[in-house]
Amino acid sequence: MKSQYELGVPIPANKPLVVRTIKEVTKEQREYALKKTEYNMFSFPADLIFVDFLSDSGSGTMTDLQWSALFHGDESYARNKGYYVLLDAIRDTFERGNKPKRAIDLILSGETNIKRLMDELYLMDYQGGFVNGGITQLSRPNAFIVPQGRCAEHLLFSTIAPILKERDPQREYYIPNNGHFDTTEANINANGIIPVNLFSANLLDDFPYDEMDKRNPFKGNMDVKALETLIQEKSIESIPIIYITITNNTAAGQPVSMQNIKEVNKIAKKYNIPLFFDACRFAENANFIREFENGYKNKTIPNIVKEMFSYVDGFTISFKKDGLANIGGGLFFRDKGLFHEKFSISEDIGILLKEKQILTFGNDSYGGMSGRDIMALAVGLYEVIQETYLDERKRQVRVFAKKLAQNGVPVILPAGGHAIYLNMNKFFEGIDIKLDDFGGVGFTIELLRHYGIRACELGPFAFEWDKKNPEQHKGILNLVRFAIPRNVYGANHIDYAIAAITELYKNRDKIPKVKISRGAKLRLRHFQTGLQPIYIK
Repeated sequence: MKSQYELGVPIPANKPLVVRTIKEVTKEQREYALKKTEYNMFSFPADLIFVDFLSDSGSGTMTDLQWSALFHGDESYARNKGYYVLLDAIRDTFERGNKPKRAIDLILSGETNIKRLMDELYLMDYQGGFVNGGITQLSRPNAFIVPQGRCAEHLLFSTIAPILKERDPQREYYIPNNGHFDTTEANINANGIIPVNLFSANLLDDFPYDEMDKRNPFKGNMDVKALETLIQEKSIESIPIIYITITNNTAAGQPVSMQNIKEVNKIAKKYNIPLFFDACRFAENANFIREFENGYKNKTIPNIVKEMFSYVDGFTISFKKDGLANIGGGLFFRDKGLFHEKFSISEDIGILLKEKQILTFGNDSYGGMSGRDIMALAVGLYEVIQETYLDERKRQVRVFAKKLAQNGVPVILPAGGHAIYLNMNKFFEGIDIKLDDFGGVGFTIELLRHYGIRACELGPFAFEWDKKNPEQHKGILNLVRFAIPRNVYGANHIDYAIAAITELYKNRDKIPKVKISRGAKLRLRHFQTGLQPIYIK
């Protein structure tokens, strides 16, 4: 008899214990709602949708352990117990690899030994990593909790921009990335710095769908030659930080190899430039490295994560991604590292960041989050690096992508870790839809109108093709993303979406062009503009 591993089908990774009934909404009712909400995907009521792939940000299902952790939430205004638990969970996750200390267990188990609580959690001094502890987090702060990732980005870029301008008011500054996501790019732009995307050259290359389980070309990598060229052309002084997004959400959710991280690290060290991660989906990226990169097959996810973060000087993160939690974000940088050295000129950069954190998001020990959410997040950090969860998540995305490819729909392959992305340039081949006709938006409108499925355009509309010059156009892809929330949807939801997408592909000549009716010049306009589809009768 075959063992459980020899059956040829994956072992289930979870079982749902709570369900939510989906409302029966007619096409006519959705058409009415679309018109009333100006055809904007972000304005359409979620309760009227059958399947929602707009984002996996904070929309995943929490586990039973996370729900139970809510009861340990401490809503004290200053120094709630969850603050200490979360900081140590971050040390465990990003610094300690296979040797976590799991101070969280002191709280979850109801530890009453006061000396132990003080020595191992509340008053423990810690320095030298991404999260100082005790008096060092007060005198030399380097860990900043905020409500979500864009808050961390705002905190970082709005604090360093005045320092850069004071250093040289006439200089233009650039931040290169393997793929800036929308909020990252917007926060950089808002502070007078220029974001630059250096996508891997093979990103849009064809890939056979039947080889997704066998190999991965790591299409999320940064183009290191282009990075070196940019530094030499613009000068070292013009590049304050180098960024790597893991996985590369803008570039179809593709993973970044450890080799590429090392290569970018080498360049950053060569030119003495701080290297940061946009670390939103670090665990998924580590899982890809383990599965497909030589030398990592026998390493654990925690140790791979530890190695990844050993090459960077800091990171911003949305804890709403990677299935971690419903809310949360953070900015962290290495104690006495290059970033600290470069930006602590007249004042310690950590002190400046903490002042702004307190001013804008609240006291540093809650950072705009509830104590309950902090505890759920801390538990999520330990769960997100579990291989069974990561493998199940990847499998669901691959099935989605493979079935679309089999139906002839132009999907970016291999699939990433959290979403599938349609290549809208190929989708509209032979159809009179130009980039500034925003065909990807038209597709999302029709998908919602006809089938009650919501997706997100990440192309010329979201990244403002019409407001940018030809050089900047090189950093814009033409994609529609279907982000899959953690543990929310089953095979029937995915199969329904595949059938709907395939039907729209067959009738793509009927998809409307779209005009912006209100707010074309707004930053992050895809969250708030008014739109008007142009139907040809």
